[in-house]
Amino acid sequence: MKKIALSLAMVAALGLTACSEATEENAEATAESAGADVEATAEDVGMATEAAVDETGAAVEGAAAEAGAEVDAATAEVGAEVEEAGQEMQQ
Repeated sequence: MKKIALSLAMVAALGLTACSEATEENAEATAESAGADVEATAEDVGMATEAAVDETGAAVEGAAAEAGAEVDAATAEVGAEVEEAGQEMQQ
């Protein structure tokens, strides 16, 4: 009876050891997969951030160019009005 109990205990211990090894391997694979996912996500976030910065820069450049054109037009208009007023004053 003791031999049977001892044999069953040894089989159970071996089963737990095998289960633990498989569990450890699965945990390692899961950790590696999670690490790869985190790395891929970080890369995606970096690319999205870079794209957003580029878009913002382009928008700012566009707005600055538009504002510059409006200032030039207003300056030309004021210059023309001042010239016209000067000519009227001479008459």
